[in-house]
Formats: sequence, C-alpha cells, structure tokens
Amino acid sequence: MFKHVFLTGPPGVGKTTVVQKACEALMSSGVGVEGFYTEEVREGSRRVGFDVVTVTGERGQLSRIRDLAGSSHGRQEHAVGQYVVDLPSFENVALPLFRDVGSAEGGSRKVFVIDEIGKMELFSQPFIRAVRHTLDSSSCTVLGTIPIPKGKPLGLVEEVRSRRDVKIFTVSKENRNTILQDILSTVQTCLQPST
Repeated sequence: MFKHVFLTGPPGVGKTTVVQKACEALMSSGVGVEGFYTEEVREGSRRVGFDVVTVTGERGQLSRIRDLAGSSHGRQEHAVGQYVVDLPSFENVALPLFRDVGSAEGGSRKVFVIDEIGKMELFSQPFIRAVRHTLDSSSCTVLGTIPIPKGKPLGLVEEVRSRRDVKIFTVSKENRNTILQDILSTVQTCLQPST
C-alpha cells in the first residue's frame, strides 16, 4: 500500500508544474495541502537562480548564480554548478513547514508537498532529518519530486526511491500533460485511511 507519491524526470521537464496542478486539484476537492515548491527565478530569458515558495505563497531564496549571490561573508559556501545555495534562507522558509505537518485537525490526512529533494536542498542536515521523519510519520501523504539518478547517488533520494510505501511516476515531455489524473488518483488512494 503506497503512502507517498514522488515524481522524477529530467530537469526542466515540468515536474513542478505537474505538482502545482495536482495541488490545485486537491485543494479544490477539499484536501488540505501544505509544503513548498522550488521555482526558477529568471531575469529576461536567463535563469539566475531558484526560490523556495510555500503553498501559501511565502518565498525565500534557495540559490543564485555565483556572480549574483554576493559574498558569503566567511560562511561555508555550498554550490551546485554555477549556483550558490542560500542555506539559511531555504531553512527559514522550508523547515517551519515540517514542524506543523503532524497537526492534522479533525484527523483528516493532509498532502505535504516537497519539491524538491535535490542536491541544493540536501546541503541542509535539518531538512534531511525532517524529510525522513515526515515520510515515516502517518499523519500525511507526501507529494514530492526527486531528480533522476545521474552521477553520484544522493543518499536521501535513493532512500526515497527504494521505499516500499512510495509510488514513483516518471514525468516526460510525452506524458506531462496526461499523467496528472494518474497522480491524483494515486494520491487520493494514499489519503484513504488504511484498514
């Protein structure tokens, strides 16, 4: 029996867009949705970084291209490719969401969005612990995204991939406009109380 749903696929294929559409559909059907997305930040046609954005619209910086990130004032710098990760900003926005996730009022299960568990987010040890705890908790169904395996395996991503209670959908350019219904029905099944 699946408890959680994760999407994977190549960068830029539309995983976040599918997750956002799924959340809109779930919320309009009365399901409680919390969590966060990772959104591209563009200046003109150039991608300059990523922000972390909560389902309620709160926004914080996740990363910026090195020349826009400013100096790190002696702090340890975490970088993925050309992007410098703003760990304090990410943690200030994302971590409080995990603290409230267990408080389902009226016993109704919620959907908790984690978009994404990727290299940038994995610099945060508190984030890794919070994800593990949330996946093991019975109070919510996680709808998340993970990168496709490339290069050195990412510990937490492989943990998610190998969990028996996780259903993984691979998003592609061919199926990204048709996969939504399958994802929604799987999430709805996950939300059913287990008998």
